[in-house]
Amino acid sequence: MIEQTSSEITQILQDWNEGNEDAKERLMPFVYDELKRQARLLMSRERKGHTLQPTALVHEAFIQISKQSGIDWKNRSHFYGIASHLMRQILVQHARSRSTAKRGSNQIHFSIDEVQLPVEQRAESILALDEVLTRLADFSEEQSKIVEMRFFGGLSNEEIADALDISVRSVIRKWGAARLWLYRELNK
Repeated sequence: MIEQTSSEITQILQDWNEGNEDAKERLMPFVYDELKRQARLLMSRERKGHTLQPTALVHEAFIQISKQSGIDWKNRSHFYGIASHLMRQILVQHARSRSTAKRGSNQIHFSIDEVQLPVEQRAESILALDEVLTRLADFSEEQSKIVEMRFFGGLSNEEIADALDISVRSVIRKWGAARLWLYRELNK
């Protein structure tokens, strides 16, 4: 069933590549639940009473995805990788608009042993993470994408490898290096 859904998503994305406008409409039922799961996961790390809700995040991300042009959609993993990036941008934009104080000494709590990066329940934490990921991208764009896909997209090593067209072993190795770098940067 999952393999069938994955191939259906890939086919719809290929239709989109070929200019079929109704492909966007056909895609939503296939990806909505996964995008909502990712959004819930992201929002569970936010403060209580956050003004951006998972449903709104999914809808905004899908609107942004629909506006994208010139993307050669490869497959399901590639789609979720792009969605992860867009959700990051939406959360950062939202955090910037809500943040009135400087980051100061607000630390982001980060454990090397955890797959997910738990962040403090404040907008400043998302901004700090975005800043560090931007610096990581200057050093290693691929490592930054791996962190982004894990944190903002909740993708597995296999899905990330598929999206980036690298081996799972490379993802694991680069995730380990990125984790250590992030730990050092976030705990300065």
